[in-house]
Amino acid sequence: QVRLVESGGGSVQAGGSLRLSCAASGTTYNNYCMAWFRQAPGKEREGVASISSDGITRYAGSVKGRLTISQDNAKNTVYLQMNVLKPEDTAMYYCAAVLSFSSYCSAAREMYNFWGQGTQVTVSS
Repeated sequence: QVRLVESGGGSVQAGGSLRLSCAASGTTYNNYCMAWFRQAPGKEREGVASISSDGITRYAGSVKGRLTISQDNAKNTVYLQMNVLKPEDTAMYYCAAVLSFSSYCSAAREMYNFWGQGTQVTVSS
């Protein structure tokens, strides 16, 4: 069983930055796709970024160039660096994981079977 704990959310003004962290525990970490999803009130949960065990990253078009996903295997932690934040980035951000030996990580929420509790990000204009 994989346990994921997010941290780093908060309130910032537009143009600001935040770094989210997702600490994983409970199983072998290196063979998972790790991803960040977000869900705004009244909207579907959407994939933001993913990273494979060999470091291949994918991003949603709306965040490309502003958000960066990375991982520290020694710390079993995945990060989401968020720069030039916009009010439309306001959402609950969730970390997710799925066992995978592929360099391709899906952006579909139904492909992930381990989830964190979420961390709130609020961007004011």
